Amino acid sequence: MINEFYKNMLSGKSVIRQLSEYATARGKEIGYENVFDFSLGNPSVPVPDMYNDEIIRLHRESDSMYLHGYSPSPGIYEVREAIAGSLKKRFDIDYKAEHIFMASGAAGAIAHAVRCVTKPGDEVITFAPCFPEYHPYIEHTGAILKKVPADTESFQINFAAFEELLTKEVQAVLINTPNNPSGVVYSVDTLKNLADILSRKQKEFGHDIFLISDEPYREILFGDKSMIKDLYPSRYYDNTLSCYSFSKSLSIPGERIGYVAVNPAATDADILAVMMTQISRGIGHNCPTSSVQRAIVPCLFETADLSVYEKNMEILYKAFVNLGFSVVKPSGTFYIFPKALEEDANAFCMKAKDYDLILVPSDSFGCPGHFRIAYCVDTEKVERSIPVFEKFVKECYQNG
Repeated sequence: MINEFYKNMLSGKSVIRQLSEYATARGKEIGYENVFDFSLGNPSVPVPDMYNDEIIRLHRESDSMYLHGYSPSPGIYEVREAIAGSLKKRFDIDYKAEHIFMASGAAGAIAHAVRCVTKPGDEVITFAPCFPEYHPYIEHTGAILKKVPADTESFQINFAAFEELLTKEVQAVLINTPNNPSGVVYSVDTLKNLADILSRKQKEFGHDIFLISDEPYREILFGDKSMIKDLYPSRYYDNTLSCYSFSKSLSIPGERIGYVAVNPAATDADILAVMMTQISRGIGHNCPTSSVQRAIVPCLFETADLSVYEKNMEILYKAFVNLGFSVVKPSGTFYIFPKALEEDANAFCMKAKDYDLILVPSDSFGCPGHFRIAYCVDTEKVERSIPVFEKFVKECYQNG
């Protein structure tokens, strides 16, 4: 007999994926260049030459078993050592290879991190708006996900609501900064306040509370890029597990490569990555592709050309303000999250589809009344979309 739990999940397919599939089908009808598909967060800038060159070199020059053989369960030691060294240099935290666990992207990293510090029935807190897949990520471990309502004025943390939910049953807190879908980056004050509360509550409850930091957009910061060091959550709270992906920074989401970095000052820091190798046995994950692990090593201080995302953001932000939208200006990522022009964001996005504007309603992000735009598309397409937005808003809402 098939598993009814997963069968029932078929009726709850990702809204983002459904819209992306619709956009692809619509593109076959009218030409994809005429569909303004802002649904899927798929990086649009080219992979750095350094990564491609290293992949080619490895395949041409390497011994077959060196490149294609099984790697150790926590990942290839030299790769973990190189990642630890890069983090130490960038963030002044004394990471070593034993603090790094290689995973298939940030999703794989979160899957291991959550299982490492919770058991079924424990509570995990996250903050709206948040990535919809956090629900299966957390709930399929047996833990219970609680969401703090959004502060829609700033999309920083709503601390009053957070402290109400922060009970003794909470074993972990999951954050995402820079944030999908808002594009907001948690400020230094926010991170310090979060760390102070967690430190205080650990003492009050008599048990560790781990901070799981989902960081696939870490490198996509706007404005002063030197702030990246000060905006690294592990600098403020010892019990932090950083979950990283190279998908966005190197534009290689299909390669599924990332890691968990255990703060060396965390409780049991020297064994958490080893514990994750045992978790892998239960969830069928036995480290990502060996060749991709090796190929990222020369690229640890490199990124794709991410400047296009800031350019696209500025175009859209200016247009939305001029059209009368309420919108918090993003500080990173490739998302913007305006308030819809009617209370029902789903209805708003359905009307936009008639203009071939593919927008994601915000309900699944835990923040009704908004919509997400993934502007990881060519700048010329962003520019061509503005008159379409103007037409849509004028005809449907008499704005503009």
